[in-house]
Amino acid sequence: MNKPKIALTIAGTDPSGGAGAMADLKSFHACGVYGMAAITSIVAQNSLGVQHIHNLDPEWLEEQLESVFNDEMPQAMKTGMVPTPEMMTLIETYLKKINIPYVIDPVMVAKSGDSLMDQQVRDRLKTTLLPYADVATPNVPEAEEIVQFKLDSVDRIHEAGRFFINEIGSKGVVIKGGHLEGDAVDYLFTKEGHYEFQNDRYPTKHTHGTGCTFSAVITAELAKGKSIYDAVHKAKKFISLAIKHTPEIGKGRGPVNHFAYQQENGWD
Repeated sequence: MNKPKIALTIAGTDPSGGAGAMADLKSFHACGVYGMAAITSIVAQNSLGVQHIHNLDPEWLEEQLESVFNDEMPQAMKTGMVPTPEMMTLIETYLKKINIPYVIDPVMVAKSGDSLMDQQVRDRLKTTLLPYADVATPNVPEAEEIVQFKLDSVDRIHEAGRFFINEIGSKGVVIKGGHLEGDAVDYLFTKEGHYEFQNDRYPTKHTHGTGCTFSAVITAELAKGKSIYDAVHKAKKFISLAIKHTPEIGKGRGPVNHFAYQQENGWD
């Protein structure tokens, strides 16, 4: 049996299993990639919202990362919820040393609307983590927080994409259009060009963990050696099916179906 590709997530938890490291590991598995996880925060949340957040001591995160990197180097990694400047600086030290694809999901606000990051930490993203990103995956509100202007037109979205590439230094960025009207269009920008990925919008409230899942699939595909374009292309198909076939779990905004793509397309 061939040794599997490995992807690492650095993220918070979700005991309901719909978001955070739990969603990342499910997504890695559904893409045929072995998943590892280092935890930044213990989050008490469910389909109804976020009840409590307990950020871990940065030394605890460092101990987890040392355990991973001293034993087995993943082929790609992603970050989700990184709640403190100290953690960002710590992760940056690893990004300077290792040469693997890095995906950042700049988690700032939960699907319920609960804030997960204060302004100081948001500002630190621009100088510590985002410059190292092979792919950043902000939704429209997150991108607006980073570029500090409204994305109220396609032209402004393109302006934001250029800001990520030319001003911040990210190699690629997907600005997710789920918060916009009409069909669900995501906009990918790289130094080579820009691309649009469009799918139907499905009438469901069950979209908990979509951002985590989308970025995790990109990470898994990059771990398998796929290009940024191909990784985002699969992630768009994956998340569309995950939303279309939600498992209807929870009393509020429930999780997506992390195995819908595999059930429809098999392993690829």
